[in-house]
Amino acid sequence: MLQSSDNSFLKSGSPASNPNTYNPVKTVTAPVDQATIGRTLVIKGEITGSEALYIDGRIEGKIMMPESRVTIGRNGKVDASIQAREVVVMGKVNGNIECSDRVDIRAEGAVSGDISTVRISVEDGAALKGGIQVRSEVKGQQNQAKQEPPKALAATAGNA
Repeated sequence: MLQSSDNSFLKSGSPASNPNTYNPVKTVTAPVDQATIGRTLVIKGEITGSEALYIDGRIEGKIMMPESRVTIGRNGKVDASIQAREVVVMGKVNGNIECSDRVDIRAEGAVSGDISTVRISVEDGAALKGGIQVRSEVKGQQNQAKQEPPKALAATAGNA
């Protein structure tokens, strides 16, 4: 009897009877690339990169993420200048912010410093101390339009 039970165990537990029991889930889209600085982390210096950044800790220095979003979480405290495509403030920022797209200061957020951006949103309850410069979004298109007419004038003046 011992042999027959051993044989039945081998048959039921053998790989041939249960091929590929583990099927991993395949994702269709790529995962969101976002770096997170946790609430117990303190960083002093310069931060650069090309992925989104979520700050829930403390940063002192300079943040340069010109192609990315920087989010300061509710527990985040930033004593730095920030250069990014988009900045969302839910914590505290002490320093200048320069954005190529948008600054969003949420109700629980506080900014002390100058802001230069194309679009800005400040919710009720947010604190903002500093200057705001809202730039035109079509800056590149205006430069091209200004360069083309002188070329046309120069061409007509040369033919005359």
